[in-house]
Amino acid sequence: MRDVFHDELDEIGAGVAEMIRMVAVAMDQATGALLDADLNRAERVIDADQKVDDLRVALEDRAFQIIALQQPVATDLRVVVTTLHLVADLERMGDLALHVAKIARLRFPDAAVPEEARDVIAQMGEVAHSLVLKVGEVVQGRDISLAQAIEAEDDSMDALRRKLFTLVLSPRWAHGTEAAIDMTLLGRYYERYADHAVAVARRTIFIVTGERPNPASNGISPLR
Repeated sequence: MRDVFHDELDEIGAGVAEMIRMVAVAMDQATGALLDADLNRAERVIDADQKVDDLRVALEDRAFQIIALQQPVATDLRVVVTTLHLVADLERMGDLALHVAKIARLRFPDAAVPEEARDVIAQMGEVAHSLVLKVGEVVQGRDISLAQAIEAEDDSMDALRRKLFTLVLSPRWAHGTEAAIDMTLLGRYYERYADHAVAVARRTIFIVTGERPNPASNGISPLR
């Protein structure tokens, strides 16, 4: 029975890895669609989001079956239950990439991003890409030190969002309210994508150690 249980956990782990890959591709493609006014890429991201949603449902169903049939306890139960929360974070990352793609589609054939904001948006896309790659390594390798290092990269995303706000609020902003709203929303979408990546890393720490990371200190606090 234990072999069956661990085989099922391995299958869930493979599904989580696939979900990480999918949300990474989604944000990469959404950023490209945004910067290049590429309608085809935006549509691909929008169409592919349902696959992310479906995979979340499938993984949740598998986890619930494991709980019902295998009745895991202690560490095994922590792995299964935390994975349920983890796939919810990944599904939300897919949704945020979807929102980015929808802005690209909404403004087509024009570029949604004014010239002076392109560099900031491109950097936000790069940080998102780096974060999700690290998340994949954390989840697959149970790399606690890397999970804690992800926090610093999230700070970079926060700084880029503030930089974007500075551009929008500048007296030199000449692109009107509509573009300002787009930039404000995009800043929020990228920031939240990064926040969910951090949440996945923290949940992985909890799976491995049984202790909850303390966001205030980037350290570990006992589970209560």
